Amino acid sequence: MVKKDKLEKLDIRKKRKKLIKLRKQKLEEYKIKEEKGKKKEIDIRLEKETKLYWTRVIIGFVSAFIGRLMGFVGWLLLIWMILFMLLFPFLANFIIFRFPYDKEEWNWKNILSPGLGIFFFLFMITATVLHTMLIYFGYPIKITIFGII
Repeated sequence: MVKKDKLEKLDIRKKRKKLIKLRKQKLEEYKIKEEKGKKKEIDIRLEKETKLYWTRVIIGFVSAFIGRLMGFVGWLLLIWMILFMLLFPFLANFIIFRFPYDKEEWNWKNILSPGLGIFFFLFMITATVLHTMLIYFGYPIKITIFGII
C-alpha cells in the first residue's frame, strides 16, 4: 500500500510539470501572436500619454531652471510656470510629436492632464533650490513686476 501512494504522488508531480510546460508554451505562443498583431487603441493612447508625461518632466525642470536664471522672481515666475504648464503640451502634441487625433475622441483635457503634478513638483523644487543657491552665491539679477531689483 505504501508503494502505491508514492507512485501516485510521483505521477501527480509529473502531470503537473507537464501541464505547467504546456501552459508556458501556450502563453509564449499567445505573446508572439500579440506582438505580430496591430496595436490596440488603448496601447496607442498609453504611448502618447507616456511621451507627454516624460516631456512634462523634462520641461518642468528646464523651464524652472531657465526662468530663474533669467531672473524671474515671484509673480513673474508664477506666470512663466503657468505659460509652460498650459501651452507647452499643445506645442508638444501638434508640432513636436504630431499626434493624430480623431475629432470624435479629441479632448483638450487629455492633452493637459498627463504629467501635470510632476511638472508642478519639479518646477517648484528646481526653482526653490536654484533660487536658494543663487541668493547664497550673490547672483545679481532679480526681475519682478515692479522692475529689476
